[in-house]
Amino acid sequence: MTMLVVAAALLDEEGRCLMQRRPAHKRHGDLWEFPGGKVESGEAPAAALVRELREELAIAVDPADATPLSFAADTTTAPPLVMLLYVVRRWTGVATPLAASALRWDRPAALAALPMPPVDVPLLAALRDSLARGAALS
Repeated sequence: MTMLVVAAALLDEEGRCLMQRRPAHKRHGDLWEFPGGKVESGEAPAAALVRELREELAIAVDPADATPLSFAADTTTAPPLVMLLYVVRRWTGVATPLAASALRWDRPAALAALPMPPVDVPLLAALRDSLARGAALS
C-alpha cells in the first residue's frame, strides 16, 4: 500500500519559504524538507496538513488557506509514498520547531542549494516554476 504524505510551502509576506531540518536520528536525518507528515486512515489530506502543521510548528492553518500545488512520488521507500505539496500564505502563530532540529526561512531560489530528501526536490522545482510564472497561488 502507498503511504500518502502532505507538506506545506509556507510563504511569508517577503516571499520566503519555510523549510525544516529533519532530526539526525530519523531517515534522511539532517536534510531539509517541507514541513508536513503522514495522512492518517480516513483523514482528508487538507485536514492532515492542518494537524501536522499544528503538531510540528505550533501554527494554526485554515484548510481553505492551503492551496494544492503539486505532488511527487518516491518508490524507493517501503512502502512507496506520494507527497502532496500545498502552498500556505496565511496562518496564525509563530513557527516553532517542535519536531525538527531547525527551521530556515529563505527565498525558494536559494533553497535549491540545501540538501533535501529526494521526494522534496521536484516539489521545490514545482514551487519555483509556479512562482516564476506568477501563479503565486495567492
